[in-house]
Amino acid sequence: MSFISYRYKLITLINLKRAMYNEAATLSHIVIVLVVIQLASRLVVSILTIVLGSILFNKLKIIFNVEKSFSLKNNKTMSVSFVDVPKGSDFPLQNLPYGVFSTQSNPGKRLCVAIGNNVLDLSGVAHLYPAKVQDALKSSTLNLLMSLGHDAWHVVRTRTHELLLKNSELEHDAALVRKVIIPQKEVEMHLPADIGDYTDFYSSIHHATNVGIMFRGKENALMPNWRHIPVGYHGRASSVVVSGTPIRRPLGQTLPVEGQPPVFGACKLLDFELEMAFFVGGPGNKLGERVPVEEAWKNVFGFTLMNDWSARDIQKWEYIPLGPFTAKNLGTTISPWIIPVEALEPFIVNNFAQDPQVLPYLKHDKSFNFDINLLVSLKPELGEETLICKSNYKYLYWTAMQQIAHHTVTGCNIRSGDLMASGTISGETEDSFGSMLELSWRGTKPVQLNGNLTRKFIEDGDEIIIRGYCERNGLRIGFGECRGKVLPAIPFKK
Repeated sequence: MSFISYRYKLITLINLKRAMYNEAATLSHIVIVLVVIQLASRLVVSILTIVLGSILFNKLKIIFNVEKSFSLKNNKTMSVSFVDVPKGSDFPLQNLPYGVFSTQSNPGKRLCVAIGNNVLDLSGVAHLYPAKVQDALKSSTLNLLMSLGHDAWHVVRTRTHELLLKNSELEHDAALVRKVIIPQKEVEMHLPADIGDYTDFYSSIHHATNVGIMFRGKENALMPNWRHIPVGYHGRASSVVVSGTPIRRPLGQTLPVEGQPPVFGACKLLDFELEMAFFVGGPGNKLGERVPVEEAWKNVFGFTLMNDWSARDIQKWEYIPLGPFTAKNLGTTISPWIIPVEALEPFIVNNFAQDPQVLPYLKHDKSFNFDINLLVSLKPELGEETLICKSNYKYLYWTAMQQIAHHTVTGCNIRSGDLMASGTISGETEDSFGSMLELSWRGTKPVQLNGNLTRKFIEDGDEIIIRGYCERNGLRIGFGECRGKVLPAIPFKK
């Protein structure tokens, strides 16, 4: 072998070893990289597991807290009363609405709460409550209890819940139970409070828009001030009546023909208005002082159903320039039951979006809007009941807190027992319009009733029934009924 050949082979061998070494180094690097990747992946998986676990835990915690909050706000939704509560009742243990009642055997008015198909006579169990609320529970109206304020309301509600539970102190006193648990069919309900003042607002943007379109056209439907202030007027407290009280068709001046003199006679365009109202309670304010909007919720004792009866033809002629007068004072019907705000807290929804932004004295962060289903039925005297409207409290543009803040911004004092109404509550769809004026679109479209009957406005003998309820996760909080039957007008003697 020549030296050159030997040298060539030696160089080749060296290059081969070098290549093998490089390959081994590369493989080592690959192995190291793979090991690092594996370790990194395990670390990432561990981190992801921890992160996802934390997220899941927080989600479960939120769900638990929501359910816990829901339970606490309803005085333990799984609690059971020793008083029978039928399935679907308006008045479960989580409701406990207040009312004023009497019986044939005891005609004196006294306070009660509804539980199932019965009432609990609060005057009969007042001695089982803290001393500071006993006088209020022995009263003939709710005014004194209303005046005690939010903390006292919570004390009474909590104690009432305790007394109605299974195995409670009350259940174990059979003689007392027979005295204070009374079937609702045996009681007569009365106005729940002495109503000092009554204010009616105009807070549904859909209703205000509909009426504006009818009388001013789509371009000028809302008046320039409507989105800036909770519009309202002072009503007549003396003609507020409890559900079941008949309403007499009013007489008054109307203008049937434009350009002709007015005429006098019975209202021909009698209407209902689907409303809700709240009773004022708590500290109120002195004359010259204001209730700050963020504190206004403390002055809301509870909510009730309302029908603001309206004589449309009389209203059209008289309302300019100072607003409605005799067209509204013929009667205002409310339900006998006041549902406490605490019973409605699980059904709170976002406040209605307001545009433009309201002035600072009306601005509040607290959600004070409620998901309350509202139903209106019409029953002719000799016919069957027809559901004519399905609406919801949540459609209101202005909150009760804003209504109180605006009402008192001038220094006007409010007092326990005052009544403040929402105004007609209409939704966006035709079946949610809260008055015959809208449902028949000013009398141009007859409203179809069962039995092949129609209505444009309310006729003599017709009965209007308003119902309301909240419902969630099998829990129903009802408002009972607000009903009134129309009687014929009493003619003037010639």
